Amino acid sequence: MTKRKDLVHELLKAGFREAGGTKHGKFRCGRITVMVPRHTEIKDQLADAIRREAGLK
Repeated sequence: MTKRKDLVHELLKAGFREAGGTKHGKFRCGRITVMVPRHTEIKDQLADAIRREAGLK
C-alpha cells in the first residue's frame, strides 16, 4: 500500500498543482490531469497507474 501523502508529494515535486476535487483530488500540470482518491492508503497497482498517467514512470 502506498500512502496518499507520499504520492501527492511526488506529484507536487514533479510540478503538478492541486486543482480541487471532492471525492478525488485533482492534480494538473499543463494538459495532464490525474485524479487521486482521498484515502489514507492507495493500492500499489493504482498508485503505479496514477504515476504512469502523470508521466512519472
